[in-house]
Parts: sequence; C-alpha cells; structure tokens
Amino acid sequence: MKRLFLLLVFLSSVFAQPVYIRNARVIDGTGAPARSTSVLLRDGKIEALGVTAPPGARTIDATGLTLLPGLFDLHTHLSASAVTGISGDWGKSLKAYLASGVTTVNDYATYGEMFAPLKQLLTSGAAPGPHVNMAVRMSPTGGHGTEAGWGDFMTIEANTPAQAHARMKDVIAMHPDVIKVFNDGWRYGMAPDLTSMNLETLAAIVEDAHAAGLKVVTHTVTLRGAKIASRAGVDILVHGIGDAEVDAELIEIMKAKGTSYVSTLAVYEYKSGPAPERALSLLDPESRSLLRGGAAGAEAPPERQLRWRMLTTNVRKLFEAGIPVAVGTDAGMTSTFHGYSTLHEFELLVQAGLKPMDAIRAGTSVSARAMGQDAERGTIAPGKAADLVLVEGRPDEQIADLMKTRRVFLSGVEFDPRELEAGIQSRELTPLTARHAPELIDDMERTDGRTQFGTLRVNGTDAGIDHSPMLFHRVLKAGSDHALLVQARMADKERPYVRVDFPLSPGAIAPADLSDYTGVQFEIRGEAACRLLVNAYGNRTSSDPWSAKVAVSGEWQIVRVPFAGLRRRAEGNWDARDARALMLELSGEPRAGVWIELDNLRLYR
Repeated sequence: MKRLFLLLVFLSSVFAQPVYIRNARVIDGTGAPARSTSVLLRDGKIEALGVTAPPGARTIDATGLTLLPGLFDLHTHLSASAVTGISGDWGKSLKAYLASGVTTVNDYATYGEMFAPLKQLLTSGAAPGPHVNMAVRMSPTGGHGTEAGWGDFMTIEANTPAQAHARMKDVIAMHPDVIKVFNDGWRYGMAPDLTSMNLETLAAIVEDAHAAGLKVVTHTVTLRGAKIASRAGVDILVHGIGDAEVDAELIEIMKAKGTSYVSTLAVYEYKSGPAPERALSLLDPESRSLLRGGAAGAEAPPERQLRWRMLTTNVRKLFEAGIPVAVGTDAGMTSTFHGYSTLHEFELLVQAGLKPMDAIRAGTSVSARAMGQDAERGTIAPGKAADLVLVEGRPDEQIADLMKTRRVFLSGVEFDPRELEAGIQSRELTPLTARHAPELIDDMERTDGRTQFGTLRVNGTDAGIDHSPMLFHRVLKAGSDHALLVQARMADKERPYVRVDFPLSPGAIAPADLSDYTGVQFEIRGEAACRLLVNAYGNRTSSDPWSAKVAVSGEWQIVRVPFAGLRRRAEGNWDARDARALMLELSGEPRAGVWIELDNLRLYR
C-alpha cells in the first residue's frame, strides 16, 4: 500500500505539471509527412500541437529528434526468455519494451488466473511496463498450444461450435483483453502437422467474442488456414503465410471481413552469429552469459529460404492490395528478443518492400486500429493518450533510426531508456513482494477446483500432443470428507509424468514466504513413483525444481517433507521466502496406469 501511495503521489505531481516538447520532427502515425512542431502534454494526454509553452510547463528541447506515437507489438510472450535454458523475468521483459519505445503489447503467455496479479503489478508501479493486452488461448484438441505440457488450463480446447460456445462462457468470465486461437496446425514442413480448427468452431468463438467486445487473433501460417480464419471473421491473422503465395481469393475475403495481418518476420528470420549489441543491452546478465551465437554468415537451409521468400512476398502483396499490415514479433521465442525484435520487425518490413513511413504506420495507427484501440492511442493528436517516443534521427527516411531511443512517455509519464536498461542488467530478479502462506494449503473440500485459500489447482504433463493423459478431481474419502484423486496413463515415451500444482499465490505470480514453517505435510495413498516439487521464483531453470521423493502405498499415510530435504541438480541454497507453488508429480513406466489420492496438504512448523 505504501508503494502504491507513493506512486500515486508521484503521478499526481507529474500530471499537475504540463510537459512541452519543442523543436521535434513529429511523425503523427497517420502516414502524413513529418513536420516540425511543438506538442503539449497534460494529465496523461496530448493536449495540443503547435502551441506556445504555458506557464509552469516542463520544457523538453527535441532538436535533432523525431517524435512518434508509442509503438505496438501484437505478438509477445512476456514470461518467456528468448535465451534457451533459462526462464524469463516478466518485469525485465516489460522494461525492454519501454526502453525501445514500445508502449502497447499483446501477451500470449497468460491464462485467466494471471490477469489480476499481473495487472496489479503494472498499475502499482511494482513492474513498470507498457500497456499489456492479456490473452486467453484456445485450440482444437491436438492443436498447436496444447503440446507444451502446461495442462488444460493454459490453452482451452474446443472442437465443435457447441463446445466453443460453452467454453467461451468461461473465457469471457475471465475478462481477457483479447482471444488468441491456434487455428492452423502446419509445422512448417519440419514436423508432423498438428490439428487445425474447423470453420464452424472458429466462427462460434468469433461470434461470442465480438458480442463481448473482444478481438480475436489467430495463429495462422498457411493459405488454407488464412482463408478459414478470415471467413470466420477473425480480426487479425497473426504469423505470416509461409506455405504458398497469397491469392486474389484470400485478399477478397480479408477485405470483405476487415481482417488485418501480422507477419512476425522477426521470429522466422534465420539467425546466425552473435546477438546484436542493441539486443544485448536489453538482456539481463544471466541471459547474456548463456547466449551462444551460431557461425557468422551461416546460410539458412533451402526449406527455410523458400519459406522466407513466401513470408516476405506475402506481406508485401497484402500491403499493396490494401490489407492493413500491423506489427508483431513472437518475442520470447528463441533469439527473438523482447523490445529489440519489435524494432527489428520494422526493419524487416522495409526489407520486404514497405517504405519506412508505411512500416511506422503499421506499428502505430494500423496496430491500434486492428486492436480497436485507435480512439486512445496510435497517433499523435489532441485527446490521445500521451504514449510517445523520441528517437534520434529520421526513421521515416532511415528506419534503423528507430533503434536510437532517447525518451519514452507512457500516459504522459517519462521513462529514461538508460535507467530501464540499467534495471534490466541488474543481477537481481524483478523484486516482488512475498505473501504469507497459510498453514492449510488445501483440504480438498471446495467444489470450485480451488485450494482452501482460493488459488486454482492446475495440472501439467510431459510435453507433446502425445503427452500422458490425466484426470484430477475430488472423490469421497470417508463420510463427507473428500480427497483429490489424480490418475493418469503414462505416455509411451521416455520419462513420462503428470503433475498437479497448488499455487501459493494467484496464478503463481508472486512468491510466498514459507519461512515460518519447517516443511510440507499431507495425507496420501496410491500407486506411482511420486515426488514433491517446489516451484521457486528465483529458480531461472524451470526444468530443475527443488524436489524430494515421496514413498506411497495403497494405504493412507501421513507424509512430512522437511524443506531441508529438498534437492536439485544446480547449486544453490533453498530460500523459504521464494516459493510459488507446491507440486505433486507422478511417474511410471510407459503405458502404466498411475494414481494417488491426496488430502490435507499443509505446512508444518
């Protein structure tokens, strides 16, 4: 509360003093030529252009600088690291965007339980960052988005219109900012195709989303998938069409439906050699130390060269046909670095055939309109939010000048890119306030799938669409007392497993302080190899959690696991103030059936 109060006091003082930017070359985001003028900011809004400074205004001399609307990135994964083998730091990802002049992003690495705590971190100032549109993800069974082992909470499955309507009732109740649908299962010819969503199911999702005032974006990578998605009425096709050249039929459908296009060239570009210096400046020390550049000048395989020609040809053809082209990157995927990749996407659009001013418009007003947010942002005009970026040079003539970020404004509040970069390069994780964990975690008596103190139980499995199938639900234990039954059939693969997670904070975002306790206690019986795992905030390598083996049998027993008995492969000391979730993992031989019943999960002193 104290931090929030101080932030409000700070914002009140900022908004009370108008900001006057003079001598800037203003690119307003509409496509109009740059012009030299002044811009007055007040109370988080753009008040006027071309006026004199009012008394008491803080004046910024922007001589030699170009002022643009804050940039957009309509495809990010904020919690993912672009460096293989390390977990992302959400707060530092946010800083990377602000330091690059990106003031609005779509985040596709979220699920409903994460929305409230993440938005609280943004609004409180604990994790300063751009405006974030948080998504619910949907896919057909066996489709892309279902193969990462995140269980059925991260990507909601729908296979028929009736099922889609039913699922959308739950989705809308989560209050997302946008819906993402994985409608296209093509795997670029490099792996077996996954399931694709049919037109009728996708149209049902779009119908319900639009009725709720929500935009629908898709993962679409083929010409056939693009036609299905456009006919269904989705708002944005995200990811470039890489299997064939777009044709007149698709262009006609997209025009009729008002569909926009995001090509995410940054994620598809073949990368070799060391990371660019600008990208490194937006990475934390641990990520930089793990980077291993490929051989400089290495040539892309022929199939990737062909796909790249398709991607660049298609974005140019769609733009020339009058289809709205917006900006997104898929940042967070390997070597697609947060913040830097957004700026690089503008360069790639220019390389594909757009003029620099066209690319700038794509990443400002066109992106804002595609998301239905053009009334608030995307252009420099009176009444719009004061989301602005000052860069050195003339990006409308030399698009690479977008990389030279000098000042950033978010709702009128100024951020210094150098200070943001210094925060990213700190060796400490973004500080999050730990919440106190209650003694009783879950007695399995709530009927809504939540723990005793309100967090949603979630599941996880081994990776792949051929993952181990599992169920977990309440069953009667004795009388009116309930236990949680977890059962699974182990997949026919090496080291199969399933997990049930008990988050210690909503969405397992904030850490929990367990320092008042000695360990974890629970009642259990079953037939499985079993481990207790602890997801810790400070553990950057998610594949190596703190864990302890748990012996189970067919008879009920009380098990105590002291924190002192937790182990992991990496060096380091257990920090009891750093836990985000408790997990029970079941494993066994391939194709074996495993099960446990679990009750009265608690902490003990």
